[in-house]
Amino acid sequence: MGRIRTVGLVVKRDRPRASRLARRMAVALRRRRVAVLADEEAGLTGVAACSKEALARAADLIVVLGGDGTLLSIARRAQARVPILGVNMGELGFLTEVTESEAMPMLARVLAGRYELDRRMTVEGELVRAGQSRRRFRVLNDVVVSNGARARIVEFAVAVDGLAFADYRADGVIVATPTGSTAYSLSAGGPIVEPTVQVLLLCPISPHTLTNRPVVLRPDAIVEITVAAGQQDVVLTLDGQEGLPLAGGDRVIVRRGRSPVSLVRSPNRTYYDVLRSKLGWGTR
Repeated sequence: MGRIRTVGLVVKRDRPRASRLARRMAVALRRRRVAVLADEEAGLTGVAACSKEALARAADLIVVLGGDGTLLSIARRAQARVPILGVNMGELGFLTEVTESEAMPMLARVLAGRYELDRRMTVEGELVRAGQSRRRFRVLNDVVVSNGARARIVEFAVAVDGLAFADYRADGVIVATPTGSTAYSLSAGGPIVEPTVQVLLLCPISPHTLTNRPVVLRPDAIVEITVAAGQQDVVLTLDGQEGLPLAGGDRVIVRRGRSPVSLVRSPNRTYYDVLRSKLGWGTR
């Protein structure tokens, strides 16, 4: 990519350490004659603020100071050409690989062009109601159709490429990317998938039939989830952050996204290092 002229800072709210580090970064960037923007939700004083949408459009580099949730909030909006540097501020993070102490040296490396990227597969989807498209979306981790506050079993049918796949009675179903394999899908019994592998995961949540198991699909598969007639209190959730109510007969169509998300890779640890540290593998 070309010279970085504008850096966007996305900072976890109500996290003083993250705010302090963001201010240090803003000072260092200005000394380098790099413009700085901040997410307006962060409440960062002394830095020009804008919405996440505007920040994603304007920035040549996005720095996230927080956890995976903070990164996901901007990743859905970011273009593939814009690298995202995730700095973990003490949360359980699979996406924010860089530690707080590494943040300033890593920022300098990125500005100097000495870094590598992980291109993470996304998925795109559409909510169709009564034959009309009601919402389109893009996510990095997962699309979830599940029960709502009443926690009743949901009945729905799944088709792949227009062909009947299975009818489910379950708490819900997850369509996840390889990146999302270590999120909700993992808790629901899905496999861990190395993030550079191009696949889709279909994972039922607490299915009523024990023979229903997670399935790995090819990346260009088109998954269609149809909520059974008469179903109530069903919710569509995007990356665990945005929720939409669903009604009987609604269809959720999910496919591979047209563009990936570009994450700056930590030079100090591999994906397997992150797995061991986050999941506690090998500890007694």
